[in-house]
Amino acid sequence: MTSLSKIKLISAKTRYKFVTLLRWNQIFMKTFIKPFHLFLILALILSCGNTSNNKKNMTSQNNDNMLKFKKFSYIDTQGTGLEAFSFLMPSDWKFEGGITWNPEQVAMPACNAFRVFNPVGQEEFEGFPNQCFFWSTNSGLLTINPPGSKYFGSIVARPVNAVTALQEIIQRVRSQFSGLTIISKSDLPELVEALGIRNQSQGPVMTEATGAKIRFSYVKNSIPMEEEIYGVVEQVKFPAQTMFGIQYNIWWYIDYVFSFKGKAGQLEKQTKIFQTITSSFRINQQWQAKYNNVIEYLAKQQINRIRSIGEFSRTLSQMSDQMRSDQLQQYEQRSSVYDKVAQQHSDNMLGIERYYDPFEEREVQLPSGYNHVWCNNLGEYIMTDNPNYNPNVESNLTWKPIEHK
Repeated sequence: MTSLSKIKLISAKTRYKFVTLLRWNQIFMKTFIKPFHLFLILALILSCGNTSNNKKNMTSQNNDNMLKFKKFSYIDTQGTGLEAFSFLMPSDWKFEGGITWNPEQVAMPACNAFRVFNPVGQEEFEGFPNQCFFWSTNSGLLTINPPGSKYFGSIVARPVNAVTALQEIIQRVRSQFSGLTIISKSDLPELVEALGIRNQSQGPVMTEATGAKIRFSYVKNSIPMEEEIYGVVEQVKFPAQTMFGIQYNIWWYIDYVFSFKGKAGQLEKQTKIFQTITSSFRINQQWQAKYNNVIEYLAKQQINRIRSIGEFSRTLSQMSDQMRSDQLQQYEQRSSVYDKVAQQHSDNMLGIERYYDPFEEREVQLPSGYNHVWCNNLGEYIMTDNPNYNPNVESNLTWKPIEHK
C-alpha cells in the first residue's frame, strides 16, 4: 500500500468516526432507551409451562409454609450516586455485583453484572454484563480496525445471533465445571417482539434483534446443577458515504442476559422466587436520565477529554436528572409495550397477585397462592397460609396485613 493510500485510509477513518458519533447520538435515544421492564417479559416466559406444577404445589402446601421478601435498592456509587434499580429478594438471600462505568465505551458506558443467591443453597439469579461490538462492511475501515481491536471502546467482531451468543457465554463462564451439557436451546421471538425492534427501519437506519434461551447442566462441587439462560442480540445498521461508495457500519449488542440456576430437578420449584425478583425489578427514572445524558456527552466529547473515573463522576453528577421530552416519550412508549404484554397474561399464569402497600402507597406484585400477606416500613413482605401467624409477636418492627389491590 502506498503512503498516499495510507493517508487516505486514515483520513477516511477520522471521517467515519465523526459520522459514527453524530449518527449514534441521533439513533441511540430513538432506538435503545431500555428500562428494565423486560424483566416482566422474562417472568412471563419463566412461568410458561410451569403453571400446572405451581398449582399442584399450592394445593399441597402446609399452613406454616412461608416466604419472606425484602426490598433491595442498588446505589450507583461509582457514577451517579443515585439509586439505579430496586427489586424484591428473599430476606435471607444476598446480592453481589452492580454497575461498572467505563467512559471509553461510548455506546454503552455502564454495565450491570450481579447475582442474587441463597447463601446456604444452590439457588441463584444472575444478571450478566451487556456487551457492545462494532462491525463494518467497509474493508478499509476493518484494515485499520481489524477484528479483535477496539473501535470507540467496542470490540470489532462480526455479528452473531442470540443462540450463538449465549452458547459462547456459557462456554466462557461455565467451562470450569465438569459435565457441561446443553439440554435444550430455542429462539425466543417473544423477547424481540416485546422490544419492538426486529427488522425495523427508521429512515436509512435498520434495526433487528434475535432472542433465545438455553437450558444446560453441569456438576459444581459434586452437586448436579441445571441452569437456564436468556438473552437478546440487537443490531443497529446504518449507511455511511465513503470514498468507496455506500458502506454499512453496525453496532450490535448482547444484552438482557440473565440466568436462573439450582440443583438438577429443582429449578421449577424455585419459580415463585425467580418470578418475584424479575417482576418487581424497577429502574430509577432519574438514573436512566443521567445515563442517557452520558451517552450524548461522550459522543460529543469523543471521550478523549475524560482522563479519569474521578473526573467522569464529577461531570456525571452535574448532568441533568430530567429526561428531555423526546427521551421521556420513548421511555414511556417502551414501558407501555411491556405493560401491555404483561396485561395480556393473567396474573394466575404469571404466578403473582397484586397488593397495595400502605407504607409505600403503591402496588406491589407478590407470589400467588398465599392466604395472608404482611408488610413493614422497611419494604419487607411475609407470605403465609397460617391464619394465626402474626409477625408483630416476634419482631420490634411494625407489620401490617395487606389486601389485594
